[in-house]
Amino acid sequence: MTHNVKSCMERPRKIGAKWTNMHIAPDEKIETFELDYDGKRDRWNGFDPATYARVIEKYEQRDEARRKYLKEQQLRKLEEKNNKQKGENEVSDDDEDEDTLKDDEAKVDESKQMDFAKVEKRVRTTGGGSTGTVRNLRIREDIAKYLLNLDVNSAYYDPKTRSMREDPLPDADPNEKFYGGDNQYRISGQALEFKQLNVHAWEAFEKGQDIHLQAAPSQAELLFKDFKIIKEKLKSQTKAAIMEKYGNAATQEELPKELLLGQTERQVEYDRAGRVIKGLETSLPKSKYEEDVYINNHTSVWGSWWKDHQWGYKCCKQTIRNSYCTGAAGIEAAETAADLMKANIEHKAASEDTPTQAEEKKLAAWGTDVPADLVLDQKKLADALKKEDERKREEKDERKRKYNVRWNDEVTPEEMEAYRMKRVHHDDPMKDFLH
Repeated sequence: MTHNVKSCMERPRKIGAKWTNMHIAPDEKIETFELDYDGKRDRWNGFDPATYARVIEKYEQRDEARRKYLKEQQLRKLEEKNNKQKGENEVSDDDEDEDTLKDDEAKVDESKQMDFAKVEKRVRTTGGGSTGTVRNLRIREDIAKYLLNLDVNSAYYDPKTRSMREDPLPDADPNEKFYGGDNQYRISGQALEFKQLNVHAWEAFEKGQDIHLQAAPSQAELLFKDFKIIKEKLKSQTKAAIMEKYGNAATQEELPKELLLGQTERQVEYDRAGRVIKGLETSLPKSKYEEDVYINNHTSVWGSWWKDHQWGYKCCKQTIRNSYCTGAAGIEAAETAADLMKANIEHKAASEDTPTQAEEKKLAAWGTDVPADLVLDQKKLADALKKEDERKREEKDERKRKYNVRWNDEVTPEEMEAYRMKRVHHDDPMKDFLH
């Protein structure tokens, strides 16, 4: 069996042949091929050449039907002409009709000759060459490029690539020349634009820009277009700046005689050191900042007044840059406020008494000798002993040390007593047995 019930293409029976033992279908024939190396790679394996006769028969029937239709058309035309013309011209008309019929039969396959301008040529490629269609090649009547000028010293012709870069007839009339050399096509039209695009892609890649003409041609062309726009804009800006600075000689504006002749009637006197004594006014150097610009109703510029290491306005004696000018009234109000503040400070300084110096509390616990009248709180002492034990444990084991440490430089007598009690005396013979 080559298939199961689910994939069977026949109509299912009411009662299967397995039970009725009737109409049992024969087994399907399965062909097996044992092919050799060449047989596996034969592209025509399994092809029956007799089947191509159908294709030939189909085209013959089409041609026969076309001929029959054309003959019917010619016969109809002949009948129409015979009815109009006389009998004496029947022989000549039949000859003409036969000739036209032959012409029509010759024009049946005119569509096959539409590509007469195409020429099949072996085109050289990097992969070894391929047959391609090349249009607009020279015809037999055209002279070959190497025959245009037979002079030995004329343009060089490379027979391998069939190229002649220079113009073989440089002195001929350009309107009458059919061929002007291969360089004529390389430096004109889109070839020059492509060359410029390629050079721009190389230069941009050398300067660090991620651009590649072969990998991303659309990106390279778009960047080149933007580059040309920016270049033209920059060129126009530079031209405008130069014309604004030096003027345009092509305009009709008349220049002053001082500039044209380079001399003037003004008399200038100099001393022995070269300083100007008389006749030439010294020009003050101008700053790049705006001068004599008054804002916010001020009558003087900013920086015309100085007091207490601060710049201000002389008209109102204000030290705030964006303040509004208040004039003489503002100066009086400011002086009154300054005097009042000064008086208040003096009154406050006079009314305050000199503070009494606080006596420093010196704890007896800081001394080397414990005074006799020292009284310690037992509860605080017990807490100080616990803290001292915890500190000792932290010094032995760093894992028990906390991150947040609070520092307190005040030491109570109880803490100092706990430190003395827990301190290890190096001269004690029983120090090794304490802990």
